[in-house]
Amino acid sequence: MNHPEIIFFLARADNGVIGDGDTIPWRLPEDQRRFKSMTMNKPMIMGRKTFDSLPGTLPGRRHIVLTRDKNWEGDGADVAHSVEEALKMANAPHIAVIGGAEIYKAFLDKADRIELTEVHIKPKGSVKLPAFDDAVWEETMREDHDSKNDKPGYSFVTLKRKIG
Repeated sequence: MNHPEIIFFLARADNGVIGDGDTIPWRLPEDQRRFKSMTMNKPMIMGRKTFDSLPGTLPGRRHIVLTRDKNWEGDGADVAHSVEEALKMANAPHIAVIGGAEIYKAFLDKADRIELTEVHIKPKGSVKLPAFDDAVWEETMREDHDSKNDKPGYSFVTLKRKIG
């Protein structure tokens, strides 16, 4: 297959937090619905900790787990031990990369698009991801949502890699 479109899917708080251990320090049903609709029928590449944090395998999507552990197995997961092996396994025109931080770093130079949910809070968290470099990424879409009841404000943002 020729170059697939590699798309990051992630939510990041204003202070860079994307997780706290194996949990996400917020709950946004709108973000979960968006994630489901945008990743449906796409192979998803993730790290072992991300896979373990899921409530189970997500219907309609292939789960490819990138891990250094040669003995690891996960129910419903295909296991890869390198970025290249994961991409070869995915073998699709659009590939979802869903985390965690080490996986995003491993794929950053290959990513074409980022579907980012900016969560407008500053929670404590052990897993952080820095902002994406404006010299490399261009914002092409933003949809802002105000905080409501106990839900923080958030923005759905699409970033595309700049050409040249």
